[in-house]
Amino acid sequence: MTTVSSESVSPKSAPRSGAEAPAQSGTSVRRVAVASCIGTTIEFYDFFIYGTAAALVFPTVFFPALGSTAGTVASFATFAVAFFARPVGAMLFGHYGDRIGRKKTLVSTLLLMGISTLLIGLLPGADTIGVAAPLILVLLRFAQGFAVGGEWAGATLLTAEYAPPGKRGLYAMFPQLGPALAFILSSGTFLVTGIFLGDTNEAFLSWGWRIPFLFSIVLVAIGLYMRLAIEETPVFRANQAADRAQDQDEPRRLPFADAWRYQSKEILLSAGALATLFAFFYLGTAFLTSYGTKNLGFSRPFVLSVGIASAFVFGAAIIVSALYSDRIGRRKVIMASCVAAFGWALVLFPLLDTGSPVAFAIGMFGTLAIFGVAYGPCGALLPEMFATRYRYTGAGLGYNLAGVLGGAIPPLVAAPLAASFGGIAIGVMLAALAVLSFFCTRALVETKDLAL
Repeated sequence: MTTVSSESVSPKSAPRSGAEAPAQSGTSVRRVAVASCIGTTIEFYDFFIYGTAAALVFPTVFFPALGSTAGTVASFATFAVAFFARPVGAMLFGHYGDRIGRKKTLVSTLLLMGISTLLIGLLPGADTIGVAAPLILVLLRFAQGFAVGGEWAGATLLTAEYAPPGKRGLYAMFPQLGPALAFILSSGTFLVTGIFLGDTNEAFLSWGWRIPFLFSIVLVAIGLYMRLAIEETPVFRANQAADRAQDQDEPRRLPFADAWRYQSKEILLSAGALATLFAFFYLGTAFLTSYGTKNLGFSRPFVLSVGIASAFVFGAAIIVSALYSDRIGRRKVIMASCVAAFGWALVLFPLLDTGSPVAFAIGMFGTLAIFGVAYGPCGALLPEMFATRYRYTGAGLGYNLAGVLGGAIPPLVAAPLAASFGGIAIGVMLAALAVLSFFCTRALVETKDLAL
């Protein structure tokens, strides 16, 4: 295993990355881990319920005049809007996260996500306010993406900067578990709502789908309580003290400018490395929900139940891969996921198109398991790659640029590809992304032994 020094990741010309001995904190690492897990669960619950609704409800509620296929494309186009918003959110919230602290910034992202999700739940459909409905929906979806763009880096930084040496993969795993728990919650709320209102009941399409969105405000209140109870990370506070002690004649640049000046290579390589992760994220949590109901004819309760079961597989993969990344390195684990993704992408849709319920379940399980294997280590990998002064910005940019490449483009082209050439065309696209991610990951420097 290659061991790297801080100079190999952050050049000597870069600004000071932090003090040798961070100040002690009264907040325990376990408390931070739990708070980060709860926070990302809430943020991604809000994010996921949109994807589920985009697959099951929004084509009818917001795009009724477009027909089934075009309505689905338009619905997933609004889903993709958030991925374009995420790098913008990463830059803005990263700036404040690197300047005023991780904790304060994460409180802001949670509030923005909660308010946006609540307003989506209250938004009238196209039958009531016409074209204004989809336009407002796009605006609120942009706000969701803006918020989650600032959320991920801050949540992983909280745990990574608190974690003891040699255990960053373990502790950075906790915010990574948030999406798995959120997928269980989002699918579960839609499943319960559909059971009580009926699988095809008019009540579900008119107001029942709104319940998961309105329920999010309760989760946001819980998340705010948890986040307000923790302290700023010792690493950040030590770095702030070091900055104040610097010579006043030394210019202070923007975190974004420094991140791009010193580590643009790492930002771009991490974006390419995680592109497949985002593609499988979208495929497993949104597209297969739509494909299972519309193309394969499975009932909504069956598809949602399979989604809940696959989320447990997803969570288990995150735990195992994060723990192994502390032993064998982040790069090796992510590269293994890319190899698996290449083969899986080519066999997935022929498997699904058999029309077997068992095959559909296997498809969901395999897709989210591969996503989980890649997702577990990146919670430690990205924070380790960047200097403390611009770590929030650099990690957020790399992660969310990957979201544009792997999470925004596939939603726009998957439905037309499937309609024109069959599902195998989507598999070829995903396989090509897996090749890109493999070589970008291979070009990265191993960081597991790097001291923050």
